[in-house]
Amino acid sequence: MNAPTQPVHLTRHTRTFPLNRWWIAGFSWELKDQPVARTLLGQAMVLFRTPDGQVAALQDRCCHKDLPLSCGKVEGRGLRCGYHGLLYSHEGTCVEIPGQEKIPAKAKVVSYPLREKDQILWVWVGDTPDATPQDEPPAYPVHSDPKYKFGGDCYHYDAPYMLIHENLLDLSHLGYVHTKTIGGNPAIHMNAKLTVSQEGDVVKVTRLMPNSEPPPTYTAAWPFKGRVDRWQEVAFHVTHELIWTGAMDVGSGSYDDPNREGFHMRGLHGVTPETDTTTHYFWTIATNPHPDKDNIVDLVVQQTAATFLEDKVIIEAQWQNQQRFGHPPQLDIHVDVGPNRAKRVVERLLAQESKA
Repeated sequence: MNAPTQPVHLTRHTRTFPLNRWWIAGFSWELKDQPVARTLLGQAMVLFRTPDGQVAALQDRCCHKDLPLSCGKVEGRGLRCGYHGLLYSHEGTCVEIPGQEKIPAKAKVVSYPLREKDQILWVWVGDTPDATPQDEPPAYPVHSDPKYKFGGDCYHYDAPYMLIHENLLDLSHLGYVHTKTIGGNPAIHMNAKLTVSQEGDVVKVTRLMPNSEPPPTYTAAWPFKGRVDRWQEVAFHVTHELIWTGAMDVGSGSYDDPNREGFHMRGLHGVTPETDTTTHYFWTIATNPHPDKDNIVDLVVQQTAATFLEDKVIIEAQWQNQQRFGHPPQLDIHVDVGPNRAKRVVERLLAQESKA
């Protein structure tokens, strides 16, 4: 019988993402009665939920003949391999070998800490085999806030995760890429008042566009009287981003008021590397439906999905071209302040891991 293997821990020189933190692995509604295969942070995992509600993430291989455990089925006590029926608990320990009374101590696979919070699944991978989480995943109360209704999905990108972060931290592209949904006048986007701040590893980018024309998604979702005061607030958190955008009738409120009126969109963006060059993008969008508008949540989710698919085309083409031209030096312009700070945060964290 094969000995259980340890997870692959890539060195600093072969890994572009920091570990020892919680990354988004999926959403609660994905775990039903079937296991889910997903490679996260370079680790092939199987995610599942036992009938009593326990969620688990294991290395996606049986320690007997290496069949992916994701080819098996979920049972009351855990996950059963689809080849010879070895049964694994949510901790990765083999608890049954059909036809064999004694279970060897080495009959186990790697288990990864997996937490379920606010309908989000968070996974933790350490940079060494004995590393363990020292904290719990962050809360995301928007998903349970009665003011908001939300929907979401997961997209796969053939591009490195930091290209997605750069895209989200620089919303000036909306006027060019998303003209039919959340875009608007390109000149207003490129000349919006931009503020960038940083607290620890969190980079915040705020863009204000007072007295501007509302874009198509906004006018479809909210009965504006005319021009609007629009805002975009982005918070980069290494493993994910929180984006709050919206608009209110001109002069009807203050940007400083966290409870300002008008149309709101709150986005959760889980940007989790699959490998160094591919990414899982887990997103939800929440909005405050207007009482006089019907089916607005569906509209906002559908148009948000269309928007992110437009981004996907751009980012994957960008990555293909970077490979084609051998990653030549890039020109920085005024909208790159936020993305550049985020890249420096990641570089610092990777350097710290390399030292340790």
